[in-house]
Amino acid sequence: MNIEKTVVDNFCTLIKYDTTSDPYSSSYPSTQSQRDFSKVLAKKCEDIGLEDVKIDKNGYVIATLKATTNKNVPKIGFISHMDTSPDYSGKDIKPNIIENYDGKDIVLKNIVLSPEEFPSLNKYIGKKLITTDGTTLLGADDKAGVAEILTAFEYLKNNPKIEHGEIKLAFTPDEEVGNGVTYFNVKDFDCDFAYTIDGGSAGEINYENFNAANATINITGKNVHPGYATNVMINSTMVANEFLSMLPNETPSNTKGYEGFYHLSDIKGNVEKTTMDIIIRAFDKEEFKNKKQTIIDIVSNLNKKYNNLLELNLEDSYFNMYDILKDNMNIVEKAKNAIQKTGLTPYTKPIRGGTDGARLSFMGLPCPNIFAGGHNFHGPYEYVCVDSMVKAVEVIINIATDI
Repeated sequence: MNIEKTVVDNFCTLIKYDTTSDPYSSSYPSTQSQRDFSKVLAKKCEDIGLEDVKIDKNGYVIATLKATTNKNVPKIGFISHMDTSPDYSGKDIKPNIIENYDGKDIVLKNIVLSPEEFPSLNKYIGKKLITTDGTTLLGADDKAGVAEILTAFEYLKNNPKIEHGEIKLAFTPDEEVGNGVTYFNVKDFDCDFAYTIDGGSAGEINYENFNAANATINITGKNVHPGYATNVMINSTMVANEFLSMLPNETPSNTKGYEGFYHLSDIKGNVEKTTMDIIIRAFDKEEFKNKKQTIIDIVSNLNKKYNNLLELNLEDSYFNMYDILKDNMNIVEKAKNAIQKTGLTPYTKPIRGGTDGARLSFMGLPCPNIFAGGHNFHGPYEYVCVDSMVKAVEVIINIATDI
């Protein structure tokens, strides 16, 4: 079995399916295309020869590769999500394979993928890349992870003399809209720990992520004829602007590393009514608490000024998985050792976002995140290095066979 050919074939086949998730849908999965895709993945698992293949009522695909050893070893899970981001079109994806990247600008339809703008490209001179054609996202987030898991399981299935314990895979819907493991049955999955394959550059492992909350602020104004509005009109859009001016200048564009932020993700309004959606992110628990309190305080102050015209809905989304993994660092070290065996140097970085693994860790399944090899997710500049995908397959195999 040629790992490179298999993982590339798997990836290029999987991205042909449009599995965009929908943040405004009330169904689960949020789109029918994901439910249809789950059948494709289940069939692939059956073709490989995996056991206990099933699609549960919520669209999760689960499969098992039985142990080839009698040793008492942990049951390990590998997880990736099947949906792609609604931030950009995932329909009719046409992969562009560059066999030997020369380090120059990559000219695509309507856009240029330039190493000046995206310096990560400089790491891949002489490597095989897969890019978009410039009109869609690529879907490496996270069909690269899906392809890598399938390839690793097929390799182990085809080599039964290689000793490993029982390993399981799971493919989840709706990760991109924050509901990837909302209905995931950890008890039924029955693993001691797991890894999401959903990261970036080769060698990367993550065990820290943001604490996250969502705030929705509804502002009801008072709309009267502007010619007779003196001391009567309250323009809800102006109140919204006043609210935003009271926030600290901590936005995604001017923060980095371990710095948290407030992000106005959506705003709709007129004189009568304005709605704002703001996401709050922080690694540190105390900072997270303070950021939420800042939102509460601003709403309270403006309500005193405008006689309770603001309504706040503030909800936590997910938490920093380090709070769980700090007591399970042996599984992080296991991944680091597996990465080293491929010839890569493992490195860690905090995720300025979240993964399914963050929520799973708090659901009783410790779950760090491992690289899948992609870059520039959620848009037409997305690309993946084939060598990184091969290394990810090797890491999965190394973890599974470390007994």
